[in-house]
Amino acid sequence: MKDVIRSKPLLEDARKKLDSNDIYHSFHIDSSKEFLDLIKGKTYFIRTYGCQANVRDSEILMGIFEAVGMLQAKSYKTADVVILNTCAVRENAVDKVYGEIGNLKGLENRKEKVLCVSGCMVEQPHVVEKILDKHSHINLLFGTHEVQNILEYLELLFLKKAKRVVDIKSQSGQVYEGLPSKRMNEYKAFVNIMYGCNKFCSYCIVPYTRGRERSRKLSDILAECKELVKQGYKEITLLGQNVNAYGKDLHDGSSFAQLLEEVAKTGIARLRFTTSHPFDFDENMIDIIAKYPNIMKQIHLPVQSGSDEVLKLMARRYNSASYKSLVDKIREKIPSIAFSTDIIVGFPNETDEQFLDTLKMVEYVKYDSAFTFIYSKREGTPAAKIEDNVSDAIKHDRFNALVKECEKHIEASSKKMVGNIYEVLVDGVSKNNKNNYSGYTECNKLVHFPSNDEHLIGRIVKVKILESHTYSLIGELIDE
Repeated sequence: MKDVIRSKPLLEDARKKLDSNDIYHSFHIDSSKEFLDLIKGKTYFIRTYGCQANVRDSEILMGIFEAVGMLQAKSYKTADVVILNTCAVRENAVDKVYGEIGNLKGLENRKEKVLCVSGCMVEQPHVVEKILDKHSHINLLFGTHEVQNILEYLELLFLKKAKRVVDIKSQSGQVYEGLPSKRMNEYKAFVNIMYGCNKFCSYCIVPYTRGRERSRKLSDILAECKELVKQGYKEITLLGQNVNAYGKDLHDGSSFAQLLEEVAKTGIARLRFTTSHPFDFDENMIDIIAKYPNIMKQIHLPVQSGSDEVLKLMARRYNSASYKSLVDKIREKIPSIAFSTDIIVGFPNETDEQFLDTLKMVEYVKYDSAFTFIYSKREGTPAAKIEDNVSDAIKHDRFNALVKECEKHIEASSKKMVGNIYEVLVDGVSKNNKNNYSGYTECNKLVHFPSNDEHLIGRIVKVKILESHTYSLIGELIDE
């Protein structure tokens, strides 16, 4: 059997509006008995790059595999199915994947394996053509909208002996409920509430790789969250490229504030959400966050730039004054709130004055944590067409200055915590010290504390903060 090329990505298709909101389907396995007998006992290995949405896609792939009797391999070298579930937001993430693709070429008996690249990276036409042209050992490519079809692809490759399968649609995918899932964590869970984004910021590839906004029905989300509470999960993070836009496409009155309140009422110990777009952050949301103690008082609010001129070029739909006003409103009603953010430095033709506006924004908000990036050109986005007159050296100098300014405020917020007691959800043994355990406070600060009690993992404990470091805290367990 020759190559099966069902579809390839077209970025212009990603901009098309959805024709209908009737896009919900129940998942079911309809593979042939011959294939199910063949696939049972085979092994899989998934390497996940990027954001929580990719993690959630990998959990669903794992759930589907294990539903048909496949087993998780400890290494990609021994697996029958190897999947690189990729990210496309920045160039360094893409470069890492190409390095891994090269490693797969050296696998023994690779012609008897399925070697796959999936996720956001392959939603870009130039990436697909490069893999098809230069990496013939990769025999499966599928996009973010085709996760539920994985068994169909494996049947084509393992049973029907297709040489290569490619299925990547750029138009927004459908919403599937009832997908199997194998959670990577036993007490912290991600829950998709919507998919895609309608904002089309000029620098961002995500609306092209994830499609337009599609919200899940509130009843389906609540059913999933209630089941997680029943299973003993301690923390739920609601996921969306722009959670604040939840429900707008449903046209039934659903809103993110309403959803947030209903999930808080399930009794989950900790409730988080990501990511918020400042344009859609309304006062109802602020009131709900303030009202419920189990909604964590930490908000990720990407600013990207403090310059009005750059924000306009980025198509962010707000200016520095409106962003500051939103921060002030939130702080007025939730004084204990902690803010994290994303900031891009070196947007094409950014001036010294515009960069200084960003530093002023950091000084104004005093972020508790920040993800800082040098602008990464994404082919197919409007910003990629802008000629840039700023050198890499200047961009790196600005980046270093930005990091220094952010760290000043991160350190200040951490120092204020010394001497106080905080509740920490314990993740496990510290990566840097086997005699310590680690976890996160409500405001998402990483805390290490001495202990050898493995029963603490997955529990919420009280820790007194003794030392402050830039990106972590040292504490001692309070004996209850």
